[in-house]
Amino acid sequence: MTTIHEAKAEELIEKAAQELKKIPELKQPEWAAYVKTGMHKERPPVDPDWWYVRSAAVLRKIALLGPIGVSKLRTKYGGRKRRGHKPEHFYKGSGNIIRKILQGLEKAGFVKQEAVGVHKGRRITAKGNSFLINIISQITGKTESKPKPAKKEKPAKKEEPKKEEKKTGEKKK
Repeated sequence: MTTIHEAKAEELIEKAAQELKKIPELKQPEWAAYVKTGMHKERPPVDPDWWYVRSAAVLRKIALLGPIGVSKLRTKYGGRKRRGHKPEHFYKGSGNIIRKILQGLEKAGFVKQEAVGVHKGRRITAKGNSFLINIISQITGKTESKPKPAKKEKPAKKEEPKKEEKKTGEKKK
């Protein structure tokens, strides 16, 4: 069975980003061309399709780590800010971008909100998992095949113990 670990992350994200472009629920907002991806960045991204690349990366992370929330994803996409002569400092990534991407993935039906014990966040759905598995099978060249169930043999009938043997715990009078 194909798993998410079989494909390289870069290839998976690049191919998934191309497929996510075709989904209308994940349309890139107008302001995405002017916004930085976090406080640690100096300029906006150069790639015009960075929104879809980030969406694919977030979908992959949810598949690997889910349920995962916005705060942990902000930490994942954060980085070190250069502060001149002062030492570098870590800053989280933009929460608004991650929230909008998660909302788009929810509209598309790829993720859903769920709580498992004390962990709350987004978890990948069957539709999202099959989306990623199809892309992985395209990359690796393996076809998705479900394991065939083995034929169940009927167990041999056990002989029932005689009635006298069942009464072994009782005293005979």
